[in-house]
Amino acid sequence: MTADTTTTDDGRRRLPPWLDRIARVATAIELTLGVAALLLIFGLVLLQAAQRYLPIDGWPWTGELARFSLVWLTFVTAGVLVTRDSHISIEMIDMVPGDLMRRVVRVVSCLIVAAIGVGLCLEAWELTQTQGILKSPAMQMPMSWLYAVSMIGFVSVVVRSLIAAGQYAVYGAPEPTYDDVEMPTA
Repeated sequence: MTADTTTTDDGRRRLPPWLDRIARVATAIELTLGVAALLLIFGLVLLQAAQRYLPIDGWPWTGELARFSLVWLTFVTAGVLVTRDSHISIEMIDMVPGDLMRRVVRVVSCLIVAAIGVGLCLEAWELTQTQGILKSPAMQMPMSWLYAVSMIGFVSVVVRSLIAAGQYAVYGAPEPTYDDVEMPTA
């Protein structure tokens, strides 16, 4: 362990302090945007429900903005899930004895996630550049805005996946946790 590296309470190795600080700030920003999108969805859905019982015409933009907010919520928080190792994954390899196999699989999987993230970033960039002329039906929002926010999330996934791959390569994969699984004793 170097002077720039610390461990967490559960013994896992951490990033150097300067990189850890940047990661915490990025996580806070992404979670704040995610919470704002979630609150916006909640408010807009309540407004839509209330419009049904009011003697006024409904506003079609509320449903459209709620749907866009759900897309933004999904993609802007994707990087946080990668960092916290909370994304959907198959953890069967974690039960294989031996740190080397777990380490290799974790590094390769992070690199695959990063490569897919790069492809999604490129596609989101292309859509941002070409779809600006299209407008959403109710709000008349340029569709490039929808893809620009998604691209931010994809960039976060790429950066965080590469950092995780580096951590796994240097420090190894975390020890597996067995929830409700009885492991045979030798």
